[in-house]
Amino acid sequence: MRLQLFEPIFEHDPQRPLLESNLSPDAMTKVDFYTGSADKLHSACQLSQRALQNNLRVFVHTPSENLAQQLDKMLWHIPHTSFMPHCFSQDAEAVTAPIVLGWDENFPHSDLLISLDLQVLPFFSRFDRLIEIVGATEEEVALGRERYTFYRERGYEIRHIDLRASTHA
Repeated sequence: MRLQLFEPIFEHDPQRPLLESNLSPDAMTKVDFYTGSADKLHSACQLSQRALQNNLRVFVHTPSENLAQQLDKMLWHIPHTSFMPHCFSQDAEAVTAPIVLGWDENFPHSDLLISLDLQVLPFFSRFDRLIEIVGATEEEVALGRERYTFYRERGYEIRHIDLRASTHA
């Protein structure tokens, strides 16, 4: 299964302070919905890899520490041909790590947020780009639709990728 981020992909400027957003004061977070994921953790690994290839820093937010630890283990093996440097948001290395895993609001940058949560994260608008990964269960689909409606009603630019029907899957 291969996933692809939509273009244009913006690159991280190493001269920019890490906590400063790429967003201009009137710019809004771009939101991408990846729906129908059979394995949300695997999808997060693939999307993180793609972002890393495009010089984006990633914060993957999980609903629990346990899920973050599962994702940590997967990132050591996916993809099989390379390693994606990552750490937890509480680690000292989070300031420089290209991929940071967390379950709270402790994030060291504002490039790309990948959400594995079932609810809208209250801090999503601090990021330049948000990826919502929606699973295939009835509950996840219903909650994903609620999040989609939330963003749409507030005027966010939304793109949708159905992983079941996509050639990216």
